Amino acid sequence: MDEQAKMGREVMIVAGEASGDLHGANLVRAMQRQEPDLRFCGMGGQALREAGVELLCDAAKLAVVGLVEVLSHLGDILRARRALIERMRDHRPALLILIDYPDFNLLLAKQAKKLGIPVFYYISPQIWAWRSSRVHAIKRLTDRVAVILPFEQAFYAQYGYQVDFVGHPLMDSVKPGLSPAAFRDQHRIEPSRKLVGLLPGSRRKEVAALLPDFLAAAELLAKDQPQAYTFLIPQAPTISRALLEAHGLAAWRDRFDYRIITEDRYAMMAACDAAVAASGTVLLELAILGVPTVAAYRVSPHTYFLGRLLIRSVQFFSLVNLIGEREIIPELLQKEVTPERIAQQLQTMLEVAETRASMLAGLQEVKTRLGAPGASERAAAVALDILNRETANG
Repeated sequence: MDEQAKMGREVMIVAGEASGDLHGANLVRAMQRQEPDLRFCGMGGQALREAGVELLCDAAKLAVVGLVEVLSHLGDILRARRALIERMRDHRPALLILIDYPDFNLLLAKQAKKLGIPVFYYISPQIWAWRSSRVHAIKRLTDRVAVILPFEQAFYAQYGYQVDFVGHPLMDSVKPGLSPAAFRDQHRIEPSRKLVGLLPGSRRKEVAALLPDFLAAAELLAKDQPQAYTFLIPQAPTISRALLEAHGLAAWRDRFDYRIITEDRYAMMAACDAAVAASGTVLLELAILGVPTVAAYRVSPHTYFLGRLLIRSVQFFSLVNLIGEREIIPELLQKEVTPERIAQQLQTMLEVAETRASMLAGLQEVKTRLGAPGASERAAAVALDILNRETANG
């Protein structure tokens, strides 16, 4: 291929959520390492901007949950869609890369196909959990799909669509900055104490729903041996100390030893002997770090009811157990999230050697199934393959 023809090619990348913004930025950097002359535009947040992407739309204005919020942000959503389509029409990109965010992104894919723009879907939406019929639209509208969960390949294969498993990008990013021993030294925690993580999430509603019971469970666990435990609570950038205090922290100040950790998040997690955590990406992070964990999921009864109506095909709510294809970590759902149940599960995984060993082996199995580090590089190779074939054919 003529090197001159490769110069100045533009790629559009679209991410609608914080995790997609981060993974998209890593993909952009990986592509630029292989082809420095590529230019990028699209939609995302701070991570994509720092990676050098010209942002046509700010994804923060679209990151909404729930019907009422979606309706209230409908103007922003439509403006973002219009801006991206106009860019595709006026300055046809060589490739459109979509990251998750299916309701928005599949509409863009449809427009791209009309304009003859190849489409690469990186990080497939979780259509295996609900609205699986969207697999037909994805098959029709995309040139290649990359998945980051091992069982997703088999799901697509059921529909006759071969996709690329590139591994999970968390395998590159989950890296503690300190060893467990160095973390203890930094925070002046005696080696004899067991460290238990209390991770109620990064959203206000999660903290309100889970932190009081996590703290009550901590007191139950430490009741007879207060000097045996230290509890670690990460404070996410989206959560204020005042919010933690308002949802139970102030009431427990003198009842057991706890530390609020505002940095070295992965070092804190890796230092834990066990943890209880809100359902979400954090469960996979803890699995990668080999920390036995209790998974907790609690939402409003109305939201839970609607969710059960929509999601009927999955046996577990945590990705750890879905990837492991069995219960590797205990899951507490809705009314099961009680201080007593949490404390009981934590005590078992801390003190019953057979249970702990089985769980650690299962977590290692999940980590292995997530693939080797280098997901962004492998995804970049897929994207560049589409680009270069398109250029050669053009």
